[in-house]
Amino acid sequence: MAKKILFVCLGNICRSPTAHAVMRHKAQALNIDIEIESAGTSASHRGEKPDPRSVREGNAVGYRFEGITSRPVKDGDFDYYDVILAMDNANLLELQRRCPKQLQHKLQLFMQYNPRYPALQEVPDPYYGGGKGFTLVLNLIEQGCDGLLAELSQSKLQV
Repeated sequence: MAKKILFVCLGNICRSPTAHAVMRHKAQALNIDIEIESAGTSASHRGEKPDPRSVREGNAVGYRFEGITSRPVKDGDFDYYDVILAMDNANLLELQRRCPKQLQHKLQLFMQYNPRYPALQEVPDPYYGGGKGFTLVLNLIEQGCDGLLAELSQSKLQV
């Protein structure tokens, strides 16, 4: 049975859809069966496509964002997904606030799979910054996805 992973940021237009696209690409390349989705703790961008700056950065290195649109986290997500990965502490706190107690073990910080963790615990939100922020976000997400895939392929990821 495939693992089901949900990536979460605030608006679901920059960080979490980038993680969605990167993880989908890398999992397919390794022939690892994972169900991947992304969502936001805010509904302010519901139905929107990923930020064009995220898409431009990802497309430049081969990631595709087809089929990814912003949606808010739903109550049913806590039960459905095996692992729910927050891009930063603020979103992790919001997920913890909303998640039933018996499902809290599914909530994690995405950066724990990046070799820079714990020195760098969050994927910074690039929305209000310049292009360099989107480059940094893509690099952090690529490294985190590599670490997550290594855990999955070694069956170490406990849910």
